[in-house]
Amino acid sequence: MKVLIVGGGGREHSLVWMVNQSPKVEMVFCAPGNAGTAIEGENVDIDVEDINGLVEFGKKEVIGLTVVGPEVPLTLGIVDAFEAAGLRIFGASKKAAEIEGSKVFTKRLMAKYNVPTGFFEVFDSPDDARAYIKEVGTPIVVKADGLAAGKGVIVCQTVQEANEAVHIIMEEKRFGDAGDRVVVEEFLTGEEASFLAFSDGKNVLPLATSQDHKPNLRR
Repeated sequence: MKVLIVGGGGREHSLVWMVNQSPKVEMVFCAPGNAGTAIEGENVDIDVEDINGLVEFGKKEVIGLTVVGPEVPLTLGIVDAFEAAGLRIFGASKKAAEIEGSKVFTKRLMAKYNVPTGFFEVFDSPDDARAYIKEVGTPIVVKADGLAAGKGVIVCQTVQEANEAVHIIMEEKRFGDAGDRVVVEEFLTGEEASFLAFSDGKNVLPLATSQDHKPNLRR
């Protein structure tokens, strides 16, 4: 079986290395890949956002399984496109990926179903966001709504820092369209832990817990 790994980071290098160990796999491709994936498999010069290009490659090479690493192609609907083309792929559908692609969607989803979360408000106006920050005080967290490569979350210890975060995200547009809206939410302290599981919609396979170790408060 031929396998395609979508992405070009260290995560994808690990996936290529691991998948390559299966006796069922004859060839592993990685799009676009990196220097590490080139050692374990074959890199393909297709961008992760080129969904049509990836689908065409999958059909041309008769890829038996595609595994998606980054969030962006998931939010663009790569899983839906591959399944429509009759190609097997591991990843979340476009609708399911919205929980990762929009912090506004996620916070509102948690509020709707009473999932414990810090208090928050959503703003598409910088002035309204700053007025709210002045009202609730600090410390506070300002987040770009969309995907920002892990950089769109700013923890602010003072009102001045929070106002600057709003400026960076919404007015300076450092994170592009991801900053059209912001979530201003409660600053929570404590240990961070992630509980991960795979699901096909019927079955759930839990994995070991994991944890991010933040180097500082400003990401």
